[in-house]
Amino acid sequence: MNNMKMGNNSHDNMMHGGSMMQGGSMMHMGNLRQKFWLSLILAVPILFLSPAMGIHLPFQFQFPGSDFVVVIFATALFFYGGAPFLKGAQAELKQRRPEMMTLISLGITVSYVYSLYAFVVNNIFHSETMVMDFFWELATLILIMLLGHWLEMKTLMQAQSSVSDLASLLPDKVHLQQDGKIKDVALNQVATGAHFEVRSGEAIPLDGKVITGQSSVNESLVTGESQAVSKKSGDQVIGGSINGEQTLIVEATQTVKTGFLANVEHLVQESQNNKSQLQSLADKVAGWLFYAALIIGVIALIVWASLIDFATGLQRMVTVLVIACPHALGLAIPLVNARSTTLSSQNGLLIRHRQVIDTSSKIDYVLLDKTGTLTEGKFQVRECRSVNSQLSDQKILQIIAALEAHSNHPIAKSVQEYWQKRDLSALTAEKVTTIAGQGLKGQVAGKEYQLLNAKAVQEQGLKLPKIQDSTLTTSYLITDAQVQGYLSIGDQVKDGAAELIAQLKQHNITPMMLTGDNQAVAAKLAQQLKITEFKADLLPKDKQTEILKLQAAGHQVMMVGDGINDAPSLAQANIGVAIGAGTDVAIDSADVVLVNSNPLDILKFLNLAQNTHRKTIQNLWWGAGYNIIALPLASGLFAFAGIVLSPAVGAILMSLSTVVVAINALLLKI
Repeated sequence: MNNMKMGNNSHDNMMHGGSMMQGGSMMHMGNLRQKFWLSLILAVPILFLSPAMGIHLPFQFQFPGSDFVVVIFATALFFYGGAPFLKGAQAELKQRRPEMMTLISLGITVSYVYSLYAFVVNNIFHSETMVMDFFWELATLILIMLLGHWLEMKTLMQAQSSVSDLASLLPDKVHLQQDGKIKDVALNQVATGAHFEVRSGEAIPLDGKVITGQSSVNESLVTGESQAVSKKSGDQVIGGSINGEQTLIVEATQTVKTGFLANVEHLVQESQNNKSQLQSLADKVAGWLFYAALIIGVIALIVWASLIDFATGLQRMVTVLVIACPHALGLAIPLVNARSTTLSSQNGLLIRHRQVIDTSSKIDYVLLDKTGTLTEGKFQVRECRSVNSQLSDQKILQIIAALEAHSNHPIAKSVQEYWQKRDLSALTAEKVTTIAGQGLKGQVAGKEYQLLNAKAVQEQGLKLPKIQDSTLTTSYLITDAQVQGYLSIGDQVKDGAAELIAQLKQHNITPMMLTGDNQAVAAKLAQQLKITEFKADLLPKDKQTEILKLQAAGHQVMMVGDGINDAPSLAQANIGVAIGAGTDVAIDSADVVLVNSNPLDILKFLNLAQNTHRKTIQNLWWGAGYNIIALPLASGLFAFAGIVLSPAVGAILMSLSTVVVAINALLLKI
């Protein structure tokens, strides 16, 4: 995730020598715009000199030797304009997976070879019966296909523009503090730990922590949060957000390659590369169409050659192959995915694995971690008491603060703040280690201490002291197999948490809270948020076990969490959702990241996923379903009724379906 190269060259990479996913095959596109215009120049003589469907159009003319001119330009057009399709077909056949490129290549190759045959018969052997060539159809087919792919590339890049433009939010220069002076340096030269100045109205260049100053910061371009956020000493800022009225001194916590915007762009590109089940289905459909077109085309060739002549049969076969080209099918899902990705990034949703789009409609349980997900995770120490007459309350706080100094958990930070406000002398803890799901242990002044939760204390057979408020999160200090004191901390419910629970219930989804806190704390919060199902006193493995139980009962489970202890559960769930303010481990284990850490964004994701799934199904029908009617028409099955499709009309129909698919994708909304 952290090796993302930021820059504005993604457009050039795609248009110049980039690769593109099309129907499951990789196609080297080169400069499509240039290729299209040069191909159009090569096609102009063909369009003016060669008959269309055997008929000379009003703007067409002929002169002695014009047929030779057509052959020369058609040959150049076939090998130059048709090269991307021929190369794509070669790659598909090497993988033994014939799809769209193979169909297009088959169509233009048959058209070209048959037209050469017609030219030889008509101009070399001077046959009494003129054989109709397909040079005009060949030219229009190649032009339409090149134009379609060019427009596709343009549409995809436009759909991704809001993501690609993220890099442009960062300034080129940073006002770096060095030896008491301010020096402007390039963005990529700033390392973590460096201090830099952000002046009024400037974009914050890197993710960091405010050292001095207080200002309002506009993060709307980055996170979608419309309200300006007040920032003061100790607060985190995001690169790309806009500073308000006051100057800030910021310490860089990330480089340009590892910051928030780099991760956003990387995750978006990652999501583009991940194929959903529907994308795999589209690849299979394209393969089926190849074989269907080949079989129907050969049958049409045999039948019409038997009934009329070989030329008519070949014309029918070429029409079938042109009609069946799954150009729209190749666009159906990538365009929806591109639009979906843009909408998700604009709304603070990073969808890392596309397959969750297909799974989302089946979710019937949403499991929610408490701290940091339903609550702010901004703890305040409410009580610190000694239960040992030999130790004062202040001494208990000093020892606990010494142990917590080695942790970066939100609770540990609140303990440090509480201790610092009381101006107590500092103690040093050594050999501090984390006890998974239980707490900490270490040495203070040569004595072994443990700082454990209630469940861990009871497992040691120790009696818990009576505390004033059992709904607070409490840690107990233990030494010499005795509880010496305790520290209780309170949290506050996140805005939107209650609405989330209510909305999930309206969607017939059961919310369940999972927490490592004690039963009393969990019960109070569950009652406050009207959560009917919850589990307390859970270790990380216990949360994972709860998910396994639900899955074994046939439920589809979404897990939402933010901590290291949530990572196994996020990975186990059918859909893992990480709170953006959580740990890197949790984010790396998740399928979806909520950038704004807003629980209501879970509803945004579910709505977006549902709409994306619906648009994808619609596009699959538009991209492939029209062949149900088009293939019989192309084969001449209804010729008795005067309905006969030419290759050119077939190409137009195919292109129209592509336009419908593109418009339908762009209409996707949350």
